Amino acid sequence: MTTLLLTHSVCLKHDTGDYHPECAERLSAILHILEHEDFFYLARDEAPKATRQQLLRAHSPEHVEHVFESPPDGDEVIEFAPDTMMSRHSVEAALRSAGAGCAAVDEVVTKRSTNVFCAVRPPGHHAEANEAMGFCLFANAAIAALHARDVHGLKRVAVVDFDVHHGNGTQKILWDEPGMFYASTHQLDAFPYTGVVEETGGEGGAVVVNVPLRQGSGGTEFRAAFTDIILPKLRDFAPELVIISAGFDAHAADPMAHLRLQVSDFDWVTRQLLQVARDFSDRKLVSILEGGYDPRALATCVAAHVRALMDA
Repeated sequence: MTTLLLTHSVCLKHDTGDYHPECAERLSAILHILEHEDFFYLARDEAPKATRQQLLRAHSPEHVEHVFESPPDGDEVIEFAPDTMMSRHSVEAALRSAGAGCAAVDEVVTKRSTNVFCAVRPPGHHAEANEAMGFCLFANAAIAALHARDVHGLKRVAVVDFDVHHGNGTQKILWDEPGMFYASTHQLDAFPYTGVVEETGGEGGAVVVNVPLRQGSGGTEFRAAFTDIILPKLRDFAPELVIISAGFDAHAADPMAHLRLQVSDFDWVTRQLLQVARDFSDRKLVSILEGGYDPRALATCVAAHVRALMDA
């Protein structure tokens, strides 16, 4: 089996306007670095569109219809929600992004691929059931997790989020869902100002683990958060599938926040999560791109992340 890259050219056409941090250059940089000879054996395929049924596992019909009905004509770019832009290709890009996660789950559960990296945009972890926000239209990781449960019958699905911003949408959507696990490291007192330690999940629902990190925290604090808190709880949960919300904006060069991670930290955490997948889920792991807003740093981090996936 192999590592599979899922992406789609329409994700490059999701136009967010001039000077927006969530821009096509992010994905272009990733796809360029993944053309290096190190990735010769990386399998590649197009991300399919999510179906309405897949979207409705995480979102209300009203939200789905609102997204479908809102794209502008021509070259116009509109602000669909605060800081969340939409152009004429944005709906298809969002459908491909959500569809990539579901297709990735299908790949690893049926053992066609060992693991999958979804290089897609727009990101998803801020989108809530009834609301787009934080650059996100649909909750890609939550949609994938619920697809794994409802279509493949998995009873314990974990989403682990190391984006610098808390995945409020993923957490809220999975909160009351039995058999779900959500863990996040993120910068304390950063957008969206959720993800405090006391948020631990709904009664009878998901296991939720939040480890906010103070501004200026680096690899030492990040690795301790995983080693001391997240990984033990994840192992206690014994996931049948690990889904990573893979945001790389905690890198020291990123302009959107103030953590100080290095490429080696993302390599380390990827390998830690791969070990959990080996121990509990027969190596089944899906990674879905979230943030990362310095294109050069993002591409370098993704390259390390994908190399680790290929070593699994």
